[in-house]
Amino acid sequence: MRGKVSALLATADGEVFRGSSVGGPGVVTGEAVFNTSMTGYQEILTDPSYAGQVVVMTSPHIGNYGVVDFDAQSSSPAVAGFIMRALSRRESSWRSEGSLADYLRRHDVVAVSDVDTRRLTRHIRDRGAMPIAMGSDVSEAELIDMAAEAPTMAGQDLVSQVTTRESYRLDAEGDTQGLVVAIDLGMKTDILRNLTGRGFEVAVVPAATDAKTILEMSPTGVFLSNGPGDPEPLSATTTALRDLLGKRPLFGICLGHQVLGLAVGASTFKLPFGHHGGNHPVRRLDDNRVEITAQNHGFAVDLWSLSDDDQPEREALVGRNLLPEVVDTPFGPVRPTHQNLNDGTLEGMVLEAIPAFSVQYHPESAPGPSDARGLFDDFVRLMEEAG
Repeated sequence: MRGKVSALLATADGEVFRGSSVGGPGVVTGEAVFNTSMTGYQEILTDPSYAGQVVVMTSPHIGNYGVVDFDAQSSSPAVAGFIMRALSRRESSWRSEGSLADYLRRHDVVAVSDVDTRRLTRHIRDRGAMPIAMGSDVSEAELIDMAAEAPTMAGQDLVSQVTTRESYRLDAEGDTQGLVVAIDLGMKTDILRNLTGRGFEVAVVPAATDAKTILEMSPTGVFLSNGPGDPEPLSATTTALRDLLGKRPLFGICLGHQVLGLAVGASTFKLPFGHHGGNHPVRRLDDNRVEITAQNHGFAVDLWSLSDDDQPEREALVGRNLLPEVVDTPFGPVRPTHQNLNDGTLEGMVLEAIPAFSVQYHPESAPGPSDARGLFDDFVRLMEEAG
């Protein structure tokens, strides 16, 4: 590893942290969020859902198994910046194709190591996700001003920066079972592998594609992907969903779940510091089983906005009462199916009158546990039942 260069980072509320520059040159700004995954740093770096954000890794040792092209979730890193407690000086894995340090520099990712990430994570947890500025060859005062002036995630349409510019198709593995149209809001590669691996040809279309264009493809089902930023500005995608509901089976994840919530008339809200990591417990409300899930989102759907009742206050442990039993929408009843056991927020819902469902987390993991991958099989069954 080359000699270390001093670096600074400053939060929008004036806290300053010191470290060493280990990536590309320059100064960046972005919303700082912490990720609690212990592995999967390359998947995190290349997840388009992190566009506009600086990721703080809470695991103290990053880079020890190197990088490999197969693990990348997009063609290049999507994060605005990357922060670590300690970057490994060497990598050791039979799969490794290079070091994380070289990867960061090759892709000009502004990255800082030797940071007190425990202190920074506590700051974000206590004060909420906020913009930061970081880099080298810059003063504390300049960074504090840059961080204070940087925009928050609320109201930002970041999907337009990461969605595919042109439609493209992927072949199914084995015998073709049908065609899934995937609306790309910032889709990860492993999502496509889960669809093609189940025998479906996949047509990936830009985020703003209208319902008429999608239906002309005669899809067996429609998939709505993950992605970055606030769902509220995605009016074209929301309108397309309203025109698709009831005409084809639909499955949404992460940002796709939030846009589906908007399409049925619910509102969304920004979480204090979001859910980011591969160890989030989610309760399945139909049988009370708990799955450990991979998550990466800063907003959530509020089904109480469709109810005449007020949301009850949380008194102790997360309870089922923190979500409504069912809500009425222009598309029929919507029922919560999954709940986050850390804060009680909605993690999944199903439209009971038409074939559509969604979850807030990432069933493809990458990185993370595989507890929820069966949701792709649920989507296949939904398409089979719809004929």
